Amino acid sequence: MRFMFVGDSMTIGRAGDITWRYRMWQHLTASLDGSFEIVGPRTELYDTDAGAPLSYAYGAPDFPTPARRHLSGWGEGWLHMAPLIGDAVTESAADVLLVSLGLIDLGFYTDSAQTATNARTFVTEARKANPAIRMVLLPVIPNIRAESDAPFAAEVTRFNELLAKAIADLDHPSAPLLLASHPPTYDIHQDTYDGTHPSASGEHKLAAAFADAMHQGWGLGGTYGGR
Repeated sequence: MRFMFVGDSMTIGRAGDITWRYRMWQHLTASLDGSFEIVGPRTELYDTDAGAPLSYAYGAPDFPTPARRHLSGWGEGWLHMAPLIGDAVTESAADVLLVSLGLIDLGFYTDSAQTATNARTFVTEARKANPAIRMVLLPVIPNIRAESDAPFAAEVTRFNELLAKAIADLDHPSAPLLLASHPPTYDIHQDTYDGTHPSASGEHKLAAAFADAMHQGWGLGGTYGGR
């Protein structure tokens, strides 16, 4: 089984980060007995000094290079990933997509309605490449901006509603979709280092959201034990 992480800056991470991708790899290693592969066209972290994804300085030295693969980018959202996902799935033969996108779209590029349209396009393009592909999608976690920007907070709420509707509309037994739950104890003041990007505790909670969704929805793996 081949898993691909798809996300924005919360998923790619910056130089020195451990990343929730590492936490998820640890969980899959423990719960699937090694019978899986992490795939994707990229392996880099974002280098904040260079302003580009040029770093390989992961904070976990035991994170093997093949497991560092992903399709995520600092400042990239549904808008950017929808045109890329078809080729990425074809080239990697991905079976399961673990997707965390939307915050950057709503913050800089598109309103909730257009962001939801781009999410639907993403699903369509991924299925063209693999008609049996599975996806777990995380709702947008409001960041610190939502505390002081009421219109932005409303757009986040609206998008999450539209994402849930899209998943209900597009779910199919041959290519199932799961909506992961917002991590119930996620606190941006405790689980991030800047009000947006996950700290170590946030990484565990993001990984748990995906792991528990797959376990509960598909009986895949176990419940997350790395908290």
